[in-house]
Amino acid sequence: MTTKISLIILKTGATSGKEISQLVESITWSGRRGSPTRTLKFTLLDNDGYKHARSEIDIESGYHCIFSYNGTELFRGMIMRQTASYKKTADYIAYDMGIYLSNNKDTFVYENKTATDVFKDVCSRFGILVESAAQTTYTIPDLTKKKTTGWDAIEDALSLDYENTGVKHYVFSEGGKLYLKKRLENVKQWVLETDVNISTYQYMKSIEDIKTRIKLLSSEGTVLAQAQDDSLEAKIGTFQDIDTPDESLTTAQITALAKFLLEEKSTPERTLTLDKVLGLPDVISGVGMFINIPHLGLSKTFYVDEDKHTFEGELHTMSLTLNLTPVETSSSSNSTSSSSSSSSSSSSSDTSSTGYKVGDIVQFNGGKCCAASSTSSPSKTNLSAGPAKITYISTASSAAHPYHLVHTDGQTEVYGWVDAGTFS
Repeated sequence: MTTKISLIILKTGATSGKEISQLVESITWSGRRGSPTRTLKFTLLDNDGYKHARSEIDIESGYHCIFSYNGTELFRGMIMRQTASYKKTADYIAYDMGIYLSNNKDTFVYENKTATDVFKDVCSRFGILVESAAQTTYTIPDLTKKKTTGWDAIEDALSLDYENTGVKHYVFSEGGKLYLKKRLENVKQWVLETDVNISTYQYMKSIEDIKTRIKLLSSEGTVLAQAQDDSLEAKIGTFQDIDTPDESLTTAQITALAKFLLEEKSTPERTLTLDKVLGLPDVISGVGMFINIPHLGLSKTFYVDEDKHTFEGELHTMSLTLNLTPVETSSSSNSTSSSSSSSSSSSSSDTSSTGYKVGDIVQFNGGKCCAASSTSSPSKTNLSAGPAKITYISTASSAAHPYHLVHTDGQTEVYGWVDAGTFS
């Protein structure tokens, strides 16, 4: 069994657990945007023959698991389903702390609270540990959710905040605690491209849900503001949507909201599906990454909607569903902002200040490379020297390693972000 994978099981409340990595046949770790819960599915050997080790897991006794890869913890959660079979293997499904949001119901009533307030209150009710929560800016006048899940209340609060600020947030679990984070903070400078690490892909565009007009009405039905895209209507005809804005908004804010909603809803759905890509543990739902597929004319930042990571022996692959999402820009408190009209990466450049450009073949000096331009820990070390291609140059202020190199032959295995001066 590979030493890259570590799977530990422990009973509820225990401070130490049992390492069962030697029993693992395969592990699948997955999640999707819009869900507070990530899932771990694993298959274990379950042979009761002479001197054969067994996991001895009984979910009725309350068992948790911790999954790590290359020394980094990726998942911590409760095992909630087990299935044994004649094959003398056993399948298990575990969920992280987000499951407590999905599986607890109550009645929630809030007045003049932010989405952050709602998030913290829901977690407090059900004893869910919160490590940190980004501060949302919009004050929700009234939010009442009867006999529903805690996640339903949080999701509605986050949706209202987004509609009125243009800033998206998401919830995730790490180390047995929950976090609330702003989407823009999770744009990573990973690059996926054809002929390098993409082999199978499918790209879909749809205008089935597109809107060319937005009309905002008062509770009495009076038109407060409207916006329409004449050039788009000339191409596809009229598709109108109506909504009722928060009554506390000013006329200027309602007008801005109509324009913002039109910009969002007049954009076609663009979904990219990638299958069996070389796995990167940090690429999960909600993360942004740069995609380069010249055949489709794609050279943009996409966000991961769904991810499925599969670990079998030494091999780690991932299958992704991504959507092209405009970068959000935050505004001051209680005002409405619109999304950027450009979806391409704002921290990329074809040419660096040193004269190197994307597409150049350079000689890598050897050493280390990183999985992201801003990370501090290398993903590979002691790499041999050899020729490589510059596939991306980051101009972001946080890019400590601004050049993305990919080896061109077998002399070196460099594949990742490197510092200036590490090649010539």
